[in-house]
Amino acid sequence: MFADPFFGRVAAGVVDFLRPLGIHPLLMLADTDDARADVVAHLRQGTADGALVVSTHAEDLLPELFVRAGVPAVLFARPATPIPISYVDLAHQDGAKLAADHLLARGCRRLATITGPLDVPASQDRLAGFRDAMARHGHPYVPIVEGDFMREGGETAMERLLTEHPKVDGVFVANDLMAQGALLVLRQHGRRVPQDVAVVGFDDSPPALACRPRLTTIRQPIEDMTAEMARLLLSHIEEPGSGPASVIFDPTLVVRDSA
Repeated sequence: MFADPFFGRVAAGVVDFLRPLGIHPLLMLADTDDARADVVAHLRQGTADGALVVSTHAEDLLPELFVRAGVPAVLFARPATPIPISYVDLAHQDGAKLAADHLLARGCRRLATITGPLDVPASQDRLAGFRDAMARHGHPYVPIVEGDFMREGGETAMERLLTEHPKVDGVFVANDLMAQGALLVLRQHGRRVPQDVAVVGFDDSPPALACRPRLTTIRQPIEDMTAEMARLLLSHIEEPGSGPASVIFDPTLVVRDSA
């Protein structure tokens, strides 16, 4: 978790919003059943007033545990199953459409995508948005390789794409870390970016600027989103019994050197 810059941006957004209010967040990891039970118990005992939850996998039961316990909580990203809990999210399908439109406008015609883990709703939405945009442009089939949101996963996925689809000329990668790995593999295979293969990432995280060439990407305003999570949570704490709310942010295309 701590190797992914996404979580650093989440923490920064929360702390920057809460610190001027004199509120200090407590970080708790809930990666096992016992740890989840411990988190819920702490909240029930009044150790904290509410929870900001970053939960990425569909099988995670923590959001439902909070609902059952009546604990004020706000999720980063919509829950995988419909439950009455507040969340903040991004219009992921719109972001994937921006990527598809940009790659096609560059003249790419043999496009593929490296997805995130397909049990994650955001990965599903990014894939669905990319496929839908491609279909609307007359491209009914898009090769996909599933990744894991990590740089090494991007390397493995790009190697597979080049083996199975050697004529690929454009790739949409579901996050910047995997795109960083994909760019490394393309360079190792002598593929020029963007001349031979254009690459678009997702998040606009620090790796996007560390890449060579610098990464064209879809910006997810994580700091603004997590600040909104904190605002929603404070509202729920101040008004017990208020209904769940959702806030959806819009992505933007950030054009750099890779596409």
